[in-house]
Amino acid sequence: MNTLKKMQILSDSAQYDICDYVNHYKKSDINLPGIYNATGPDGCKIPLFKTLMTNKCVNDCKYCINQSKRNFTRLELSPEELARAFLSYYSNDYVQGLFLSSGIARDVDDTMEKMLDVINILRKKYGYDDYIHLKVIPGASKDSIKRAMSLANRVSLNIESATSDGLSQISSNKDYNKDILKRISWIDSISKKNNSIMCSSSTTQMIIGANDETDVEILSRIKSLYKNYNLSRSYFSSFSPVEGTELEKREECNKNRTSKLYHADSLLNIYKFELDELVFEENNQLSINEDPKYLSALKRDIFPLEINSASFYELIRVPGIGTISAKRIMAIRKKKPFKKMVDLRKLGVVIDRAEPFIKLDGNYQIALDKY
Repeated sequence: MNTLKKMQILSDSAQYDICDYVNHYKKSDINLPGIYNATGPDGCKIPLFKTLMTNKCVNDCKYCINQSKRNFTRLELSPEELARAFLSYYSNDYVQGLFLSSGIARDVDDTMEKMLDVINILRKKYGYDDYIHLKVIPGASKDSIKRAMSLANRVSLNIESATSDGLSQISSNKDYNKDILKRISWIDSISKKNNSIMCSSSTTQMIIGANDETDVEILSRIKSLYKNYNLSRSYFSSFSPVEGTELEKREECNKNRTSKLYHADSLLNIYKFELDELVFEENNQLSINEDPKYLSALKRDIFPLEINSASFYELIRVPGIGTISAKRIMAIRKKKPFKKMVDLRKLGVVIDRAEPFIKLDGNYQIALDKY
């Protein structure tokens, strides 16, 4: 089987891995296996070479296309083969970075060594100095994590679930506290103690809908990770049943649920909301129909809020006002108070969402009970 065919199979096998990047795409979309268009901070599409080293795996994750019990074509790329395949894409300007993950063909240590071999070949043999995102395998040794962080720009470790019980529903051979949470704490401690490492950030990811965890449990865990381990951000991958797995008959996750979790996550991570500021339904789930920030605003007694005197903390709790527009408001009002909604619109405020919650120079035009 040629390398291109292998790449098609292995890139398809990486369906649940999600990543982001911080540069700009230079070419139009290229239809080649392994190219993943990540989303940059300004919404632009960033092409990364995303692949697994192997889709062989000893783990039995019930949702996963690569689980050990599933019968399908298994293959593996050598470190040199994968490095050359990536460089052929990179030299033709098809991609701007590498996102490398893997199944576990034999054991965790062997898998991590092979992924590190790929990065060493790229960095030291071929002089590649651009972006690399490495997926750390649960249960990886502290030494291999440290070496990964010395070579990769970003590392991530999939937490998969919010609780130990939730993980046991989808996998029988992973220890939640030891293999996952302890390793995330190692990533954080290595980052804090080693100023010379290349890795600038770490992320994690959950599978949503593969077990019975609630949104309260999911967001409680995410908030804890942000607070305790300086995590950059979290990703949510919607469960989709795969034929030949134990969960092939489980209902597919509603994409609206994942979308609302992303909205709530941004409130916790970027806007520094506390969990008790969010509104959950009786089943401890977010509403799949309403924006979490809007529902949160409805239950607070600080509104309507005077734009010309509100604190930054208060401004970013107004629907339609983000962190950037809040900073602009505070800078401008020092020189001149706001009197017209159009002036806020020029700063990026979404007036239709914000107007029921604010006052301008004492004037309040729309009542919340009429909105």
